[in-house]
Amino acid sequence: MTQSHSSTKLSPTTVWIMAIATGLSVANLYYNQPLLAELQKEFGVTVKEVGIIPTLTQVGYALGMLFLVPMGDMFERRKLIVITSLAVTAALIMAATAHSLWIMVIASLLIGLFTMVPQLIIPFAAHLASNENRGKVIGIIMSGLLIGILCSRTIAGFLGDLFGWRIVFYSAAGLMIVLASCLWFILPASEVTYKGSYFGLIKSIGTLVKEEAILRESAVIGAMIFGVFSSIWATLIFLLSSPHFGMGAKEVGLFGLLGAAGAMAAPVVGRVADKKGPRTGVAIGLSVLALSVLILWGSGASILGLIIGIFILDFGIQATHISNQTRVFALREDARSRLNTVYMFSYFMGGALGSLVASYAWNAGQWMGVCIVLSAGTAIAIAAFLIGHPQKK
Repeated sequence: MTQSHSSTKLSPTTVWIMAIATGLSVANLYYNQPLLAELQKEFGVTVKEVGIIPTLTQVGYALGMLFLVPMGDMFERRKLIVITSLAVTAALIMAATAHSLWIMVIASLLIGLFTMVPQLIIPFAAHLASNENRGKVIGIIMSGLLIGILCSRTIAGFLGDLFGWRIVFYSAAGLMIVLASCLWFILPASEVTYKGSYFGLIKSIGTLVKEEAILRESAVIGAMIFGVFSSIWATLIFLLSSPHFGMGAKEVGLFGLLGAAGAMAAPVVGRVADKKGPRTGVAIGLSVLALSVLILWGSGASILGLIIGIFILDFGIQATHISNQTRVFALREDARSRLNTVYMFSYFMGGALGSLVASYAWNAGQWMGVCIVLSAGTAIAIAAFLIGHPQKK
């Protein structure tokens, strides 16, 4: 497929449909987070034990990216999108009917494993987009993804508060069936860019990591920033439901709207990456992230401080992430699904680590412990960026 031919296929309508589908699908990964307090009571477990649920959801997502997403270079992407959508439907029903922590844990792992629509759509769109518009296209689709991540918490919080946590997963399963049907008729068919075996496909991922320094740098930065993001959202429910604030899942879900507002800047960030270079976008994003962490350090007892800090944090992470992806997708046209696998595998493993470490940090030091985790992740990301050669794009 030539660049000009692929670009004619990617109409503005298709881009926005891809963004909506990405947001609706990725939401499956985060419905459980504002429901953790309810799940803890339902299953009679500790905060540390219930923290396994979001952790293994992220681990499952990372495993899916490592072993399923690379097949986007080897098979037709539209078929893969529909198949994985139906598979995640079954996992969501399993979660909705769970009557023990360990059934919920297994279901959460499978939800993560099969929620592959976002990571099949993003490299698909990058492949179809022109070089001049790639950052903008990625920015639009990433705005859908971030809005899905953050609004999922709001939706889950409201539904869980009104109807109980099980209805959240039943509703998500129904939505996935509708989504699979729509995408089959709306998305264009893709062309195969890898002709070898599955084993060779997976093996080639290691070659990409070895040969592409920008990919390695971006992967480290991505892992750290999403670790920071996940640390906040895995523990915010415990802070806001403490006696000082006395809030429930519904109020915590409203905080997702703050991040959704920050996601509106995604297309702007993408245009900056197109015009000034994605490394500049990374620098801006990390600077904003560092500022947000400083604000959150002093906001353990301030609702206004939390609102400001979380809004700025989500904007900084989004700016860094979009710029990182723009750098990665520009490396090799014939390997974009595998490049995305490396970057997003690192990204979500960082998220899983952030959720796990933050749960322990909360038990050990409450909000101060969480802020230490935020600071460490941000510092490592900035160090990786500064070590990277300034001539890298």
